[in-house]
Amino acid sequence: MVEEIRTSDGLRLAVREHGDPAGPTVVAVHGYPDDRHVWDGVVDDLAADHHVVTYDMRGAGESDAPRRRDAYRVDRLAADLAAVIDAVSPDAPVHLLAHDWGSVQSWHLVTDPDFRERLASFTSISGPCLDHIGRWFRTASARERRRQARKSWYISFFRLPVLPVLAWRSGIFGAALARREGVARPSVRTAVNGLELYRANIGDRVRSPQRRVTRVPVQVIAPRGDAYVGPSLARSAEGFADRLWVREVPGRHWLPLTRPDVVARAVREIEAHVAGGPEPVRARQVVVVTGAGSGIGRETAKAFAAKGAFVVGADVDLAAASETAVATGGAAYEVDVADARAVEKFAAEVAQEHGVPDVVVNNAGIGMAGPFTATTEEEWRRIVDVNLWGVVHGCRAFVPRMRERGEGGHVVNVASAAAFLPHRSMSAYATTKAAVLALSQSLRAELADEGIGVTALCPGFVHTGITATARFAGQDPETEQRSRDAATAAYRRRGYTPDRVARKLLRAVEKDLAVAPVTAEAHMGLLASRLTPRLVRAVARRG
Repeated sequence: MVEEIRTSDGLRLAVREHGDPAGPTVVAVHGYPDDRHVWDGVVDDLAADHHVVTYDMRGAGESDAPRRRDAYRVDRLAADLAAVIDAVSPDAPVHLLAHDWGSVQSWHLVTDPDFRERLASFTSISGPCLDHIGRWFRTASARERRRQARKSWYISFFRLPVLPVLAWRSGIFGAALARREGVARPSVRTAVNGLELYRANIGDRVRSPQRRVTRVPVQVIAPRGDAYVGPSLARSAEGFADRLWVREVPGRHWLPLTRPDVVARAVREIEAHVAGGPEPVRARQVVVVTGAGSGIGRETAKAFAAKGAFVVGADVDLAAASETAVATGGAAYEVDVADARAVEKFAAEVAQEHGVPDVVVNNAGIGMAGPFTATTEEEWRRIVDVNLWGVVHGCRAFVPRMRERGEGGHVVNVASAAAFLPHRSMSAYATTKAAVLALSQSLRAELADEGIGVTALCPGFVHTGITATARFAGQDPETEQRSRDAATAAYRRRGYTPDRVARKLLRAVEKDLAVAPVTAEAHMGLLASRLTPRLVRAVARRG
């Protein structure tokens, strides 16, 4: 087992091997101001079935530090990495994993055509190549450059004499970094030595970028909350690799520390792709819509499909769901959302067959009207089971899977304007929809740090089939049918169609809206409920 290697200029690099020597080899390269321990969580995950190699870069951790500044140039760093790869896996290509400055030097090696056969794949986190940075500054918009400049302020500071050294040695920088990013304070020695990375490399290569394209399969993991590498710069690798996938995920810069499971899974997925499996980043969104057999559910499925998504439609009526699947090129499932076990089974099958969804629309619902005293316990149970428990079951089945995947997503829970507009004959229906609104707002707060948005969609009077099947409590069958016909006619005259709701729903997902009222009366009702609640109650009394 290799524990150290000597570089071409005589430095000793500390190397550690983990896991199964017979497994696929993953070489992980840390960034600044870290050492190899930044990968400990990823190692714990991958070592079960991989040969994982970590090492301290020159100047970091337990490795020797050169005395000359030019010994930190990126070509030297890349040569060190090549020497580690040759030492730990002389006969087989390796999967390369790198973060921050580890990625910068790895790109230098990945784009070397003479080293192509030694690399099976490359996973880069928050570390564009110096050539990418140089070209990006020539092609990005002025607005994008200004945004990135604000994120990259520290680069100019690190190139100053004396001051950054004092900042690290005083403990000010280490404490600020630990507090902001939620990571341990770095070693002062490693931090001070690593300043030479910025002084030796930020210059000619950025001002005069080279155009080198690699044939190595590459995936870039871009944390959306990265304080140092903006999303535009993270995508600067596009055009520098024949096979490139960009995977945007929730999280901050130090993703290997905060979400090692996400990093490990990404490595496994690109490894599986190299071996003949599916692409590591799916090209199409997967969207789940309940109540997809008609009305808002069907139009929502069609709208997402028109945007290129693969839509999984569920409905208690399988034939109706199948019609939607034919119209969207998606899949159909028969599911009663009131049945917790059925929804859990459905979620498991979707994850197995199509992947964890990016968007879940809990739309299935039923209508009910009538006085509180005329509404039976059985009717209460049915509307609560479908309208409220159906949403709860959908969230309970899919949200844990979305959280575990660690790539964010969105949940839309279809409530109603009745959630904030009380009515004397809609106590049961309004109760369920108000509960869905409250659930959505609380769940949104809970999932914010996971990058999972939650929207409560609140339609007003929309002409769908719900009026034709709604229950009117306390009425005999003949009177109930007349009430249904009258409601259907009124909604038809209102003329607000489900396809318009679907467009508003897609916009709510794109904008990550917390509450999305639909129709003019829903917008006015929400405003009135906040500004003039007494007026809203007076209108409710009059019916």
